[in-house]
Amino acid sequence: MVKFSRELEAQMIPEWKDAFVDYRQLKKHVKKIKLALLRSSLPSSSSSPDGNPDGVAGCCDSGYGLSLLDSARAFAARFYACRDDHHLPADEENLFEMALVQSREDEVKEFLEKSEQELKKVNAFYANKEKEFCERSEILRKQLQILMDLKQLLHEHRCSRHQCSVPPSSGGGTVTSLLSDASSVSAGEPESPAAGAEERDSLTEEVISTLERNGVSFVGCSGKAKAKKSANPRAATSLRIDIPATTPARAISMIWEDLVNSSRKEDSGGGDYLNRKKLQRAEKMIREAFVQLYRGLALLSTYSSLNMEAFRKILKKFEKVSSHLQESAAFSCKVKRAHFISSDKVMKSVDEVESIFTKHFAGSDRKKAMKFLRPQQPKESHTITFFAGLFTGSFVTLFTVYAILAHFCGIFSSTDSEAGYMQIVYPVFSMFALLSLHIFLYGCNIFAWRGTRINHNFIFEFSPNTALKRRDAFLISASLMTAVVTALVVHLLLRSAGVSQKHVDAIPGALLLVFTGLLICPFNVFYRSTRYCFIRVMRNIALSPFYKVLMVDFFMADQLTSQIPLLRHMELTACYFMAAGFKVHPYETCTRAQQYKLLAYVISILPYYWRAMQCVRRYMEEGHDVNHLANAGKYISAMVAAAARLKYAVEGTPPWFAIVIVTSTGATFYQLFWDFVKDWGLLDPSSKNLLLRDDLILKNKCVYYASMGLNSVLRLAWIGSVMPLSLGQVEHRSLDFLLASLEIVRRGHWNFYRLENEHLNNVGKFRAVKTVPLPFCELVSDD
Repeated sequence: MVKFSRELEAQMIPEWKDAFVDYRQLKKHVKKIKLALLRSSLPSSSSSPDGNPDGVAGCCDSGYGLSLLDSARAFAARFYACRDDHHLPADEENLFEMALVQSREDEVKEFLEKSEQELKKVNAFYANKEKEFCERSEILRKQLQILMDLKQLLHEHRCSRHQCSVPPSSGGGTVTSLLSDASSVSAGEPESPAAGAEERDSLTEEVISTLERNGVSFVGCSGKAKAKKSANPRAATSLRIDIPATTPARAISMIWEDLVNSSRKEDSGGGDYLNRKKLQRAEKMIREAFVQLYRGLALLSTYSSLNMEAFRKILKKFEKVSSHLQESAAFSCKVKRAHFISSDKVMKSVDEVESIFTKHFAGSDRKKAMKFLRPQQPKESHTITFFAGLFTGSFVTLFTVYAILAHFCGIFSSTDSEAGYMQIVYPVFSMFALLSLHIFLYGCNIFAWRGTRINHNFIFEFSPNTALKRRDAFLISASLMTAVVTALVVHLLLRSAGVSQKHVDAIPGALLLVFTGLLICPFNVFYRSTRYCFIRVMRNIALSPFYKVLMVDFFMADQLTSQIPLLRHMELTACYFMAAGFKVHPYETCTRAQQYKLLAYVISILPYYWRAMQCVRRYMEEGHDVNHLANAGKYISAMVAAAARLKYAVEGTPPWFAIVIVTSTGATFYQLFWDFVKDWGLLDPSSKNLLLRDDLILKNKCVYYASMGLNSVLRLAWIGSVMPLSLGQVEHRSLDFLLASLEIVRRGHWNFYRLENEHLNNVGKFRAVKTVPLPFCELVSDD
């Protein structure tokens, strides 16, 4: 049977763990009471009522139950009893017993005081979160009412313009039906000027009266009185819906709307442009806000039930080892009357949110609403485990076959006839190998995050029912490498059989084409949600800084900075296939032509450029934090070092060697400082843990010191690429692959500590629910 302490740790909300009752500490106090009771029972009378000498029965039967240590306890009791009988006078024995009783009373008092502190802590946190979620619920209801009133008015306005016979939808109707009928306020003209003026006047008064009831003020007006006094009623009102410009399209749309609004206000005194798309985006924001509110309420309900069970368990343990039943009963009643147990506001809010969401966002379909509010995580299938193991065994077997065939065929010899094999086949297959290694390490990261209860899905804002799991990552990695090694074996067999070189060298291209098609495949096969998420994130990175930077965006961009060799291989592969190079095998075209040399510089610094642009975007959005500019400087220094190493690879002169040493060393120390201090949060001189941080998820501190050392060594792997070594074609390619693999291993190792630090930041702020911005904001009047 699982102990409750482990069950509590497994079920508690990781971001709120500091707010939970400290069950382990209270258990330690109970154990102290138990030990004090054991000590006080040892020097008892020489004979128990049962005739058992030395009070052994009193020791063993005082509520402890049967144990494997009972015989040892009995022996200890006899030993101390005999020693006390021979060496302690009666007065000293009484004093000793009084001291033991006092010690036990002190332990009981300390336990009750600690329990009282824990109860106050739980109550305070629950009351604070309850107030926060109730206020959020009230704001969301107000936002939803504004949205529904706007849609209803727009619908009625459209019907009145077109003499629509369809009855207006009530505020309780579905959002989807209202969206289909809604249109732009500023679109179209009334049938006659007089009728249009009356209609605008009526609509303006209705809009103002409806929205002012919900706390929305208007620019340039203070109510219906100003609207009536104005020659043009619509000139007095201006409703603004704040939709964050997270994408280039939204940013351009906002700029265009601002231009339209300014021209309308200058020319005709018209109001702001309000259209259906804005309302659709506002609806999505409010819907997501309700989902997050529901999740927060559910977490708070779980928090209440777990703490209630923890107090019940610890009081039960206390009653077993203590005779203070009155104190225990009094404290138990106090716990039952505590706010976090007696309050029903959370449950009422949960019912209200379910009702509102079902009515307005799910077409009164409760089953559909629950899919949004309570997404069910798919059960882990043994099929995935089976195929992951199958493909892993297949990969090992095929790789062994390939190594044997390559050895007998002399593929890795340094002859000119075999050098072309490394030049043509190596870039394509090593590209897939590096990608597979990175996916495998990501699966290891997921395994480590889950084992240490780091909520990576919340940090990356992944949906729990579609997020990749560790078995899925291992399956993808194993199947990818099995396909690659299979293509290698087939390529080698056909090459040895004398098949046309043009057809044989097309196999790597066919493999690349298959995987590219699988990546963009629109059918719901082979993790479509993950594939599309990857494409979306890569789009955001490629268009930096035009897209809002999320955690998953700059995390993926950091991964790309470790995959520059893979990007270079993609460049060479694209050169071969796009230039139809397999027909004449002009390898020098893709390595020595001037335009491809320039392209190599671009490819090598592009990931660092993207990451620097993301830092600039975050600097502009997050209050001009200088740390973001300093982070951008780190990537700029890496760009300079990468360009210098490429130039040295071409020139190979001593001056360029010195430049490489200086730039690369400076960039390495810059990166190491940022890794340890900013990304990992270590090297805190004021920390209680030497050169670490106060909060550590891993219990063994030596792991952190070893990780810092390993990261430092792997950061210096670039030295191997500039050392003046006399290597053949095969050895040079193998060294490049080894260095690229070491950088990917370093990145996988870095990933764990980066997310650990982010998780601890969430824990410190008790941030377990995503904050969604709301579309309707109060506007200040322009008097």
